Amino acid sequence: MKTIIEPFRIKVVEPIQMTTREEREVILKEAGYNLFCVDADKVLIDLLTDSGTGAMSSEQWAGIMRGDESYAGAISFHRFYDRVVEITGFSEVLPTHQGRASERILFEVMGGPGLVVPNNSHFDTTRANVEASGAKAVDLVIDEAYDPKSRNPFKGNMNIDRLQQLFAEVGVSKIPLVMLTVTNNSGGGQPVSLANIREVRKVCDDHGVPLFLDACRFAENAYFIKLREPGMADRTVSSIVREMFDLADGATISAKKYGLANIGGLLLFRDAALARQARNLLILTEGFPTYGGLAGRDLEAIAQGLEEVLHEDYLRYRIRSVAYLGERLLAGGVQIVEPPGGHAVYIDATAFCPHLTPEQFPAQAVVCALYRHAGVRGVEIGSLMFGGDGQAPEMELVRLALPRRTYTQSHIDYVIEAVLEVFAERDKIKPLEIVEAPAQLRHFTARLRELDG
Repeated sequence: MKTIIEPFRIKVVEPIQMTTREEREVILKEAGYNLFCVDADKVLIDLLTDSGTGAMSSEQWAGIMRGDESYAGAISFHRFYDRVVEITGFSEVLPTHQGRASERILFEVMGGPGLVVPNNSHFDTTRANVEASGAKAVDLVIDEAYDPKSRNPFKGNMNIDRLQQLFAEVGVSKIPLVMLTVTNNSGGGQPVSLANIREVRKVCDDHGVPLFLDACRFAENAYFIKLREPGMADRTVSSIVREMFDLADGATISAKKYGLANIGGLLLFRDAALARQARNLLILTEGFPTYGGLAGRDLEAIAQGLEEVLHEDYLRYRIRSVAYLGERLLAGGVQIVEPPGGHAVYIDATAFCPHLTPEQFPAQAVVCALYRHAGVRGVEIGSLMFGGDGQAPEMELVRLALPRRTYTQSHIDYVIEAVLEVFAERDKIKPLEIVEAPAQLRHFTARLRELDG
């Protein structure tokens, strides 16, 4: 059959609070035109992030009841550990309270002043943690990633020639590790091919440098490989996932994404000496190594989520539901990053608001317009998130991230209708300017104001 249905049924519901356009106008102004500063009960459809916002299964909730809250050596840790080893093959497994904690520990151990960390595209917290260590974050994604209309099936791939060139320019001693983000969040949720991971692995081997995956959405990436990469159609997602991890020396994972949990992270190593350094930092800042800032019940939920996330009926539904949103917007004339990604649809705000310059924060202006019109909360990935110091990102994007197993098709149809109605009156969207903002990760707490035009 052609219809893709949700491979689950609803057991518990949560009411959504309705607001009027007039109420949202006041809320926007009080929040400084920053949707991070809007209370969740004032949001109708929340597509700010897919991180920790999904619905857990009955088996995950059952696991929560089994949670062993012992400080050291909890049984819940061993269930968690065994599941991670089964999926990834890594034996050095450090739990953390979320992905950015894993990044902070990793770059405190391996980063430092004068070093350079290449990635296909660093996301916001990854870049911030690299740079907080004193190192420089360099993006080396392929050129097609910056063309929203390109239908390259693996627009998340790293540019191998540019990686080789970086080694030649700065020297091996300046590059402590190479990272690959799978899928490539900053570039539209686009996947990385298995062939590209192998090529990056070879470059790393040639220079004696470790390869780490930012593997927050590893299962989606593996499913795209199965769908799009020649010779992969008959492989299981689990086997592709294992090969991805087998090609790496370590990984950071946000369990809030593909642990299908509300909190948690992982830091994985092959090198026992590096793992010891990281474990000492984890004890200092996160907690004992068998809980790492998490409750035992969280470890149980993550262990079960890591199993469920590899179910191919789930992944088929997940990828198709995101594609449905993207295809409907394209059909309505809204340019998105093509093809639709695995966890979100990314609207090209430059095409949406050609009357606004990057200095006027067009993507943030679209985010505000969408909330004002329909109570839908998205997030800006553009000049507010990655600009500053005279720099402008390659693309101005609005990300509509779909929480996992949370919204139905009618919710998504409402989002489609809302975006198309805002698009029809896009010339009325006003520019923004910053009133105040911190030096780092300013998009989380910055306050802005609307200008008359």
